[in-house]
Parts: sequence; structure tokens; C-alpha cells
Amino acid sequence: MKNVNKYDRGYFMPPETSLNWTRKEYITEAPIWCSVDLRDGNQALIVPMNLEEKLEYFKLLVDIGFKEIEVGFPAASETEFAFLRTLIEQDLIPDDVTIQVLTQSREHIIRKTFESLKGAKKAVVHLYNSTSVAQREQVFRKSKEEIIDIAVSGAKLLKECAQETEGNFQFQYSPESFTGTEIEFALDICNSVLDVWQPTAENTVIINLPATVSMSMPHVYASQIEYMSEHLNFREHVILSVHPHNDRGTGVADAELGMLAGAQRVEGTLFGNGERTGNVDIVTLALNMYSHGVDPKLNFENIPAIASVYERLTKMRVGERHPYGGELVFTAFSGSHQDAIAKGMKWREEKNPQHWSVPYLLIDPMDIGREYEGDIIRINSQSGKGGIGYVLQLKYGLDLPAKMRENFGYFVKNVSDQQQKELMPEEIYAIFLKEYVNIQTPVEFVKYRMTDNEDFQTIVTIRTGNEVKEIAGNGNGRLDAISNALQTELGLDYSDLVYTEHALEIGSKSQAVSYIGITASNGSVYWGCGIDVDIMTSSVKALFSAVNQFSRNTNN
Repeated sequence: MKNVNKYDRGYFMPPETSLNWTRKEYITEAPIWCSVDLRDGNQALIVPMNLEEKLEYFKLLVDIGFKEIEVGFPAASETEFAFLRTLIEQDLIPDDVTIQVLTQSREHIIRKTFESLKGAKKAVVHLYNSTSVAQREQVFRKSKEEIIDIAVSGAKLLKECAQETEGNFQFQYSPESFTGTEIEFALDICNSVLDVWQPTAENTVIINLPATVSMSMPHVYASQIEYMSEHLNFREHVILSVHPHNDRGTGVADAELGMLAGAQRVEGTLFGNGERTGNVDIVTLALNMYSHGVDPKLNFENIPAIASVYERLTKMRVGERHPYGGELVFTAFSGSHQDAIAKGMKWREEKNPQHWSVPYLLIDPMDIGREYEGDIIRINSQSGKGGIGYVLQLKYGLDLPAKMRENFGYFVKNVSDQQQKELMPEEIYAIFLKEYVNIQTPVEFVKYRMTDNEDFQTIVTIRTGNEVKEIAGNGNGRLDAISNALQTELGLDYSDLVYTEHALEIGSKSQAVSYIGITASNGSVYWGCGIDVDIMTSSVKALFSAVNQFSRNTNN
């Protein structure tokens, strides 16, 4: 990178060490969540949402459980103004939900904002002005004193307009571009605003410290938040909020460490939508807490449905690897991962432990509306016997013996490799049925009868091509007798007959399934499966399937 000298660190460390947050292990309670999807998120869309789409999105946020929702910048456009008026006039705001509106510290915008709020029972009025060195020098070309005056004059006007407007209004102030602002100056301007508002226990205010542009590693942001938290005036009556963006890919970490450092409130969006690289993703934040056994106070029990509405209304995509919400985030293609997951799930069934602990799965996918079938283990050429066997067992109730899973696993992997594609569960099942179940060529089983039950002598009726014939055999059991008859008739030599069976619990409960493996003299093992309403008949069909596998190979 030849232009590295063009860049320097643009953030400012606190004037004193602020590292108390490092002593905390994890977030112990949910913050106040404020969705800014309808403002930050909406303004970042290629095609912003229309009125009907915004109303549907607002309902989605309410259903998820947000109690604070920033609905827009009503003085910015007639569309924003009309949306807010629709929410108020149609009484669409639940009593336990507080809307938030954004305003610059400019008189006509503040007055227009309060005009838009007429009839609202309560609202947060969010005042902001830019404070960073870059904004002061390049955009506003104003001194620190002039920037403070902008904030203070806006704070005074908010107080005046709130007294003139019916409703319960809470004030919020953001030093926009906080991360590029000298910390002492950020503290001065916030305290100047607080001195105007004089918060109390009954009238708390919000100080929001946005990483408008993420400029540092997360621990720096946490130290900045902690310093501000410890030095704000009226701290016991101030709700400290963070609003991280994701320019450096650290939005979630910034928010989490910010909460450890004293932030009580988080502003963000679903799936991190927002300008540039986006806002902090509240879905990820909330479910990260959930994975630590902390109730996030938001309902993400059906992530696929939420993602579907989000994608339809925003025209954005939730990436396949997006934490929690992505299509593939719980999916294992790797054979070793699949095997570990399958064994972990079986261990849970056996032990029924209180806490979730399955290899490679941070949380139970079913808790957020995902399915074990198709979501967790998917099959391609990288997959292993454990995963392939798990798919058959989960969806079709087929519990293959370990060695048979291995045999079938190699077969399926070869098919996937040759076709260069992922195989769906129904395709895997179809392969299993075709290659292993009730195989009737070259020798078809028709029926059998025992001629001497004590000595296990049997007559087996078989069909080869158009010829039907009877063959005889005896052994130490019915299945052994039939096996001996087949070996004699077909001239096959095999041993070590391996047999297992179980009821077929998925689908028709009246069926039984049997698995048989036979070992040829050269050490090759051939497997067959039989499915029938009668357990003995299923065993015989499994034997014929294995023998036909052997016979085909011998003839080839």
C-alpha cells in the first residue's frame, strides 16, 4: 500500500486513563434499544421506503419489541412529515412505545419539528450538531465557542417549544462526529447542553455519543465512553447512549464495549442497515446477549420471517454469512463439523442438559426460527458420513449403522463432486433408495417358507429375469438359512453378516427397516437395506439388497 503515509489516527484519547470497563466480563442486562431503521436506515436505501412501507416497517419494529423508535427527520421533507402525522393521527403508536424525531440545531427546523409532533402523547426530540475537528474546520468554519453556541441555543429553543406544545417530551443531544472530536471539547459541549436542560429524576435526558464515523479500535471508543460517563453533569439523571457505525467493521464490538463502559442505551438498525458500511446491527447485539443467557428484551424468535420483511421493504439483502440472520450461518458442509454436530445433538437427546452446548453451534437455531433440517447440515463434496447420516435420520428416520454411513457417505460425496453441486435431503434420500433399499436385480426376492423350524431349513422363491425358481438352504436361524441358500445358488462367498433393525418412526409407523452388511473374501463390504411392514421380510429384503450389490460388483 503505497499511500499509507497519507493517513493518521484521527481520534482523541481521554486525558486520563479510563479502563474500569475492562474488569467486566460480559453485559449483564439489556440496554434501552432505539431503532433508527426508519431514519438512518431509510435514508441509506437506494430507493427509500414509501409511506405504506414505512408503516409496515414500524409495525415490524413494534412487534419485535422496540420501545423507542426514531421515525425520521420530520422537518427534512414532506414525506417524513406526513409519515409522522399518519402515525399520530391514526393512533398507530402503542402507549408503551416512544417515537423519536431528529432535528438540527436550527430555529426553523426545531419549530417545524414540534409542529409535526402536535397530538403526540410523548416523544424524544433528538437535537444534534457536528463537533469534530474536520466538521468545524472544513464544513462550518467555526470556532469551538461558536459550535457550543449552536448547541446551547438549540437546547434553549427545545425547552421553549416543549413548554408551548402539549405532550410529554424527552430531550436528547448528540455531538455528531463525536469520535473525531477532542474528548474535553465533547464533554464541554454536552455539559453546556445539560446545564440548559437541568435534568431531574422525573425528567431525564439522553446524551448520545455517536461513532458517526468509526475511527478507532473498540477499546478506544470504550475508554472515551467511560470518560464521558464519569464526567457528565447530572450523571444520575442522564441516560448515556451510543450510536456506532461500522466503517471499520467493529460496530458490534464498539457497542458491546461501550455498554461495559457505561452506556445504558443503544441506537442501531436491523441487520446493520445504514449509510456506508451501516449502523450497528441490533440483531447481532441482542442475540450475542442471548447466547450468554441474558434476556435481550427483543423478540427474534422468527429471524427468517423478520429477514423476509426486511428484505422486501428495504430491497436490501441479508448476507448468507450475516451473524444469526444469514442463510448459511448455522450450516456445516465440512465432514468433521457435521460429525461433531450430529454427535452433540445425540448427546443432548441422551443427557437432556440444562444449558446449550453443541459443537459449532453458538445457540440453538430453533430458538430463532431456524430448522435443523436443511439449515444446519447441508451436503456437498466436502461433507462426511456423520452429516449425511444425520440428514437421513432427521428427515426420514433412517438410523444407518456406522459402517454403512461411511459407505453411503463416500457414495454421496462422489455424486456431489461429479455434479458439482449441493445435494438436497430429498436427493440424498432418493440416492439411498435407489442404491441400497429393496434392490431387486439381478435377483428378486419373492417369498420364503420354513420347511423345518427346528433345523431352520427354508425354501426361498426368487426371480431372475423372467425365470422364477425355488432354492433351498439351512442355517442357525431363518436369515442365516436364506443367506446360505443365496450363496449356494449365486456362487458367492461372503461372511461376517452384520445386521441391525429399527422401527421407521418418520412416515408410516407401521414399517420396519433393516440393514445388512456382508464381507466378501477380498475384504470388500456390501450393504443393503430392506423396508417392509413385516420385520422379518424387511430383513430378507435387506439381505437381498446387499447380495445384489455384491453380485453386481462380481459380475462387473
